[in-house]
Order: sequence, then structure tokens, then C-alpha cells
Amino acid sequence: MFLYLRLHGIGGIGIVRMSGKESFDILNKIFEPKTKQKQENIKGYTIKYGNILDNGEIIDEVLVSYFKAPKSYTTENMCEINSHGGNVIIRKILEICLKNGAELAEPGEFTKRAFLNGRIDLVQAESVIDIIHAKSDRAAKAGIKQLEGILSKQISDIKQIILDVMVQIEVAIDYPEYDVEEVTNQQIEDMLKQVEEKLFQLEKSFDNGKIMKEGIKTAIIGKPNAGKSSLLNAILKEDRAIVTEYEGTTRDTIEEFVTIQGIPLKLIDTAGIRQAKDEVEKIGIEKSREIAKEAELIIAIFDSTKELTQEDKEILALIENKKAILILNKIDLKPVLNENDSRFQKVCSHIVKISALNSTGLETLYQEIMNLFQLNEINLDNETIITNIRHKNLITKAMQSIERTKKTLEEKMPLDMVAICMKDILEDLGKITGEIVSEDIINEIFSKFCLGK
Repeated sequence: MFLYLRLHGIGGIGIVRMSGKESFDILNKIFEPKTKQKQENIKGYTIKYGNILDNGEIIDEVLVSYFKAPKSYTTENMCEINSHGGNVIIRKILEICLKNGAELAEPGEFTKRAFLNGRIDLVQAESVIDIIHAKSDRAAKAGIKQLEGILSKQISDIKQIILDVMVQIEVAIDYPEYDVEEVTNQQIEDMLKQVEEKLFQLEKSFDNGKIMKEGIKTAIIGKPNAGKSSLLNAILKEDRAIVTEYEGTTRDTIEEFVTIQGIPLKLIDTAGIRQAKDEVEKIGIEKSREIAKEAELIIAIFDSTKELTQEDKEILALIENKKAILILNKIDLKPVLNENDSRFQKVCSHIVKISALNSTGLETLYQEIMNLFQLNEINLDNETIITNIRHKNLITKAMQSIERTKKTLEEKMPLDMVAICMKDILEDLGKITGEIVSEDIINEIFSKFCLGK
């Protein structure tokens, strides 16, 4: 089967990628290199300069990259036509490709072929989309580590620990006439404990992995004119939110992504919490309360130049028992509130003094966020971090299979019953790397890819 790809948008370069047994044959019909050379003499990983033709008419001047099977992204013959990036030119080249036998690639088709052809496993395939959608350097680095196969190798090593014991069990069951040393319950228990510990560490890493991949949903709350929008602007280093001397300027939420020390934060500036003066403001304030309940981190900001009001006390109630950072703003003026106030200390131990107007104290705020989520402890060089919810769920399922295996041992079930439970663990782990996975799951995973990957 032959495929084509287009990259949308206008740019200096447009790329049409083709993969499949017939890709070079179709290329020969539409591409005339400046230096003539037989197809079989063209080496892989080389580039040829020439023209794309349609019925003898030059359509564009291009560079064509050749990748010969099996040394290509898909392990099939592949080529990439690098043309000028205008939509008219790209569309015309695509039409010529289609006219000569090309078919449209589905989303993720190229990576799917790489997986189906055995060049990468499912974990590595999924890492491609993680790299594309990475919101921070750390997320990109985590994706690269997965693409290199760090998680795949760890899963393979865990499976081998199980297989070493299973082989002994199977031999004892299938060949009782041979004098084979029988596997003891203690050996199986030791193996299960070792596997469980390794899986627990992987499962535990998902909390940090989720943060790196999706960011921390962070709500900025406070009463009107406490400095919420000023704080958002200071963090973003641009005037994203309107700031005025009038209360209630922000009526709806404003959402922006920002990367702080390698970790993405989804910042949500909310309407000031107070007694609403009209129906529109009432809706905005109610939305603020809902966002605060759902947020993974609340930044509660207070005007340090004014005594606490009833609205401030309601905000303190909102952050109690939540991951929160309490900010005393406007320290460039004459503050009447301080971090030692028992009303603050009672609900939050992370208190930062800032001037949002002058961007003073922001670094302290960033460090508090790192400390609160223990983000400094993430070491991508030496740790395997789970960032994919599918992987996490399958690891959890494998740990449940371990518990069932333990139960069969406790109930003194026959070895063949124990072996069945152990096979369930292997099956759960095999689904992570794609050794055991249904076509529906494969299609669902690759449907999330963009055209061209």
C-alpha cells in the first residue's frame, strides 16, 4: 500500500512524504532529477535535486530524500519531497501523487506502520505524540526517554523475572517424569514481591509524569483588586489580563499555559470573589468557586495593605485542606497583614510575599510551587517516569493480578492455577508494549496522532 502526507499551512518548505512498496515507482513517474541515476543505484539517506512534473510541465523545483527499506521510519521504502511551502504548490503535488496511485494516510499511519512492522513497540509509538504535544522541556525529555525504550526495557526485565519462575512451573507440570526441582511457594512469593515493588515504583511515578505531561491546573483566586490579574500578567510577562483601579474588571476566567522551571502550569485567572452586583458577575464568581474546587493548585492572593474582609475569610475557607499557596500582595506599599497572622497559618503553611506590580517575589513563588509538588525530586536521567494513563492503568491491573496470585498461594491451590494467575500479570504487561493488544486499541491510539506521524 502507498501513502501520502501533507503538512498544513504556508511556510518556506512543504513536505510530501510517501511510504510503501510502490513509493519509488510513483516517484519516478513525477520526479525528474537533474542528475539521472537508476533507482537501484540510489543509496538510502541521500537527497536528489530536480523537478516535479505533470505531463511534462514543471510544477516545482524540489529536493527528494530517499530512505530504503528496511532502514526507514516505517521499515518500508520511503521518500520525502521537499517543495516550496505554498498551499497551491503543495496541493498540486498531492494531486499528482494521487493521480499516480497514492492513497491518503490516516492520522498516525506512518508511526502505526513502524509499530506493525516491528521497528518500535507501542510505548515508543505513543511517545511520538507525547513529544509532539510536549508543553515543557521536561515533558519533551520524558517523551524522548520513552522513545529510546527505557520503559519498554524495564517492562521486559520485569516480565523476565516472572518468566524465569513460570518456566520452572511449566516444566514441573508438563514433565513430571523428569527429576526437576519443584518450585516452592516461597520462591514464587519472593518473585511476586520483587515484581510488585518494581511496579509500585512505576505506578507511583505517574503523579509526577502527569504533571510533566499535562501541567498543574492552577486557579488564581482572591477578592476584587487583590492583584489576581496583575499576578497573571507578571508571570506571563505580558499584559494578558485587563488591570484597572475599578473592582470586578474580570468577569470570566482567563486561561494561559506557562512553563515554570520546566513544569507547565495551566493558570486560570478568576473573577474576584465578593457579593455580586449583577447577574453576570454572579455567574463569574460562582465559576471561580467551582474552579477552585477542581484545581490541583490554588494561588490565593490577598491585599496586604487592607484588613481581612468577609470575602477574604471565604477565600481562606476555600483553600483549607487543599494544595495552596497564600500570597500577600502589594508589599511595595504599607502592609498591615503579615505571614505570621494565625488566620493564615491555620489554613496554609506556604505563604509568599510579593509585589505583582513590580514582579517582586515571583522566584520565591516558583520555588514554593516546586516544593509543594516535590518537583525537584524528579530525575529524568536516572528514573523511569510513567506519563501515559493507559500505561498506569495496566500497571495497576498487573498489581491486582499479583494480589490474585498471592491469594491462590494462600489458599494452597495447585501450581497450574498459580501459573494461570501469573500469565495474567504477563498479559497485563504485554498490553503496555503492544505484544498483546487488540486492533481496536491500536486504532484508538493512532487516531489521536496528526497526519504525517
